[in-house]
Amino acid sequence: MQAYTIGQAARLLGVSPDTARRWADAGRVATHRDEGGRRLVDGKDLAAFSVELAKGGGEDEVSYTSVRNAFPGIVTAIKLGDVAAQVEIQAGPHRLVSLLTREAVEELGLEVGMEATARVKSTNVHIDRV
Repeated sequence: MQAYTIGQAARLLGVSPDTARRWADAGRVATHRDEGGRRLVDGKDLAAFSVELAKGGGEDEVSYTSVRNAFPGIVTAIKLGDVAAQVEIQAGPHRLVSLLTREAVEELGLEVGMEATARVKSTNVHIDRV
């Protein structure tokens, strides 16, 4: 199972490393230490925490953005069919669901808790200013 440093976990959650450390210190996300003494978060724990965090809603921050096409995040669910598959990625507060072939999922070696990037190409772009 893949594990993430506090810095990597923070990037995947869309927060600062200090915030991720505070969450770990408060017991909101479980960590352990590697041989070198670095704090690590298991991928499955990080996946579950990212879903919990997203469900809690965002803070009332003002956002000025035109969303880019790459969403780095963590795989939170995989549903395999005989031919097709559904993969969910939590990228900060964004949950992305992709339908692809089972073969593609297997070739990529995707597993829950693994880091992945969802890339989006669309003919419709919406820009919001809050």
